[in-house]
Formats: sequence, C-alpha cells, structure tokens
Amino acid sequence: MWKEILQIITALLLLIYLGFAVAFINPKADTDNVCTQMHIEVINNRSELYLTEAQVLSWMNQAGVNPTGKKMSSIQVEAIEKALKKSKLVKKAETYKTIDGSIKIKIYQRFPILRVISSQGRNYYVDDEGKIMPVPVQFAAYVPLATGNISEAYAQKQLYDFVAFLHKHPSWNEDIEQIHVLPNLDVELIPNKGNHIILLGKLEQFKENLDKLELFYHKVLNKTGWNRYSVINLKYKNQVVCTKRE
Repeated sequence: MWKEILQIITALLLLIYLGFAVAFINPKADTDNVCTQMHIEVINNRSELYLTEAQVLSWMNQAGVNPTGKKMSSIQVEAIEKALKKSKLVKKAETYKTIDGSIKIKIYQRFPILRVISSQGRNYYVDDEGKIMPVPVQFAAYVPLATGNISEAYAQKQLYDFVAFLHKHPSWNEDIEQIHVLPNLDVELIPNKGNHIILLGKLEQFKENLDKLELFYHKVLNKTGWNRYSVINLKYKNQVVCTKRE
C-alpha cells in the first residue's frame, strides 16, 4: 500500500515539475500576469548602432503595440514584430514573453554598404542585401559614395553587385572613395590614393577592368608615381589609355 502511495506522490510531483518546466522553456506562453517590464536590445555586429531604444519605443507607441501595463495573454508578439519591421532600418525583429511578466525585443538593424546621392535628388543607403534604406538621423556610415545618373533599380542591381565585390576585397573597398555614374552609364571612380580619375566603363565588365587597373598600378604607377596621369581609361579591351597631367 505504501508503495502505491509513494508511486502516486512521485507521479504528482513529476506532473508539477513538468508543468513548471514547460512554462519556463516556452517564453511565449500566455499568462494573466500584467506586463511590467519591456527590454529592448538593438543588435548589429558589423557597424555602429544607429537605432536607439527610444526610437524603437516611439515606433511601438505610434503603432499602438506598446505592451507595458497590458495582460500577457492579450499581447500579440507577432503584431509587435510586424509593426517594427515596417521600418526600412530594421532587418529583423524578434519578440517573446518571459515567465516573469516581461517582454523582450531584439532588433537587428540593416547594414549599409553604399550611399547614393543621385542627380535626381535622391539620398539613401543600399544595404548588404541590396535593399534601399533611408539615411538615419545623426549617422554617417563609412562606405563608398555613389553620385550621378542613378535610378533605384540601377543602385540595387549593378551598383550593388559592384560594391558587394569591393566589400569582399578589402584592398579595393578601402581604395575607392567615390563612384560617379555618367549619363551614358559609364562609371568613373575617385580613388583614395593618387590624384586621378579612373574611367571604369560599364559595370558589366568591372572585374576584367579592375584586373587591368591592378596590373597597371603594380607595373606603372608604382614606378612613375601616382600623380602623373589625370585620367586612367579602362574602357577599351586589353588596353589602358592614360591622359598625362598638364
């Protein structure tokens, strides 16, 4: 008899333990507790943080999804995430509930790799996924600047492919300061070193033309000096045509 009672008690204790364990490991489990705290964390491992907790909180207030003071059972974490992801500065938003009656929010900001100031008057960044993002207030990313005849479609395809290549090759990424797109879509590059303009031509051939430029730098400019030419023209196949400085 005592053995049966002990088995029943053990089973009850196990059920109670499992109940607490499920509640603990399921942070999105609804309870009737009131949300007393909200923790906002902005995450970006590759550049400076330009989003702030205050800005995120402002978005939530405007969208009417601030959970503070509301019952946990009435809080829809998906609605919070949806509201936050409406901002083009936000790459991803994660929201979950904790058993102690708080809401935790993780915001992953977008990572700009190119800034565009077009001749049409547009000013924006292109991120590492090729998406347009606005210029955050009081923030300037150290990325190449593209100016001139640039549509958003051109920025998201041709320019993005080019700058993504530069970004994967640190020596080029550090060397190119500005990209200028002419009306005929030929591209000029302004390098950080040397007082010259590089006429790259159409971006469809940028890899081949950068190879020519690298060889020209190594074989010629390292010997003649970096300021001998005003223009280095890479447009022509298997040729580098230079204009001497007057």
